Amino acid sequence: MFTEAEIKTIGREEIIEALKQVMDPEIPTLSVVDLGMIGDVKIENNSVRVNLIPTFTACPAIKFLQQKIREKISSLGFENVEVIKDTSITWNTDRISESGKKKLEQFGLGTPQRHGGNFSLEDIEHSKCPHCGSSNTTMNSLFGSTLCRSIHYCFDCRQSFERFKPL
Repeated sequence: MFTEAEIKTIGREEIIEALKQVMDPEIPTLSVVDLGMIGDVKIENNSVRVNLIPTFTACPAIKFLQQKIREKISSLGFENVEVIKDTSITWNTDRISESGKKKLEQFGLGTPQRHGGNFSLEDIEHSKCPHCGSSNTTMNSLFGSTLCRSIHYCFDCRQSFERFKPL
């Protein structure tokens, strides 16, 4: 816990750094910062307002993440913390940080290419294997364990894997 004087010196960067410890419940090696889910952060006196960009409108983890974000910022000493679900920004996989993509691969998930909003089914079908790095892969199913994943197979290392679809 920080003193009131110390709290006044905490800025957006310190809050973002703290939020790197709030992990996605489905992929616990990725934080909400890695996923690009944090939008605007406003600090006023002893209050903080964070805009949380959902990966999907009906994401079942939003309330859980809002609570974890509130707890993390409150642990810095702020008395009033508001976490708003921000639907004014449409989340897409281009928001995932480069370090987040590396963490996805280490977790065993294929990663989407940057697409700038333009992608096709072919972009979803072809994926680099997170196990061996080969592009000699095929998509077995457009839908994986969650809506944002597809299921693939690598012909070189003979491993199945899920991949984050470009969205």
